[in-house]
Amino acid sequence: MIPAMAVHHRSHRQTRGWRQSLLIGLAAFVALGFLMVPMAVIFAQALSKGWAAWWQAISQPDTLHAIVLSLIVLAVVVPINAVYGLSVAWAVTKFRFKGKKWLISLVEIPFSVSPIVAGVAALMVYGGSGLLGPWLEANDLKVMFALPGIIIATLFVTSPFIARELLPLMQLQGSDDEEAALTLGAGGLAIFLRVTLPNVKWALYYGIILCAARSLGEFGAVSVVSGQVRGETMTLPLQIDLLYHDYDSSGAFAAASVLTLLALVTLVLKLVVEHHYNREIEATLAERQD
Repeated sequence: MIPAMAVHHRSHRQTRGWRQSLLIGLAAFVALGFLMVPMAVIFAQALSKGWAAWWQAISQPDTLHAIVLSLIVLAVVVPINAVYGLSVAWAVTKFRFKGKKWLISLVEIPFSVSPIVAGVAALMVYGGSGLLGPWLEANDLKVMFALPGIIIATLFVTSPFIARELLPLMQLQGSDDEEAALTLGAGGLAIFLRVTLPNVKWALYYGIILCAARSLGEFGAVSVVSGQVRGETMTLPLQIDLLYHDYDSSGAFAAASVLTLLALVTLVLKLVVEHHYNREIEATLAERQD
């Protein structure tokens, strides 16, 4: 009886191992075929005519302007979203009030709204015939088809990323540390800077990286509000699309290689921060169990 049970158990383990190997191989094939191969093709095409041709394509005034504009938008959007995400997570996890679920649902709205719809909604508010359009025109303030409109659209699309990374960890940590600091006489700002912020720094870094990656790659909402003015309101994704449709394949692949390189940098940073973030969550769970 015992040998038969052992054989059956060993056969079950072998079958399970075969299935695991199949799933791992399938995942590797998908990652290679749909992720790595396209990226390799982008770099191969971008450098097919040599480094000099690649640099010449990148150094075109319109492409350089698109790169700089994307970085400017990134530099504005990420700090604003960091403050917004910290504020929302702080309010939801450290205070008791009615409507918490509604607030979280409002934060997550950009996840369910198409970027194109977000761009059109921005036009309906800030455009010439929009809700605030006449007032903006009367005060000579240009929002749509200019840098402010691009920033507003990108802010809407990227707004949930940092908050959604902070909320689970801050909910898991609770408010015991803040309450202890409060009993010792610490003020609200001191508690935030010396207790809350250090406890969630890796979650904040992780959210910032995701927000930055989304900001660099945003196309839909920006394509609506920018007006796609050559050399003025073209971000890097828009510039790639423009070059491709102008049949400038060398320029399009060169610009795409820059955007891909930036994505790879954010991926590496994400892996590093994710390691510390997971350790932070494990440490919090261990403290709660103790």
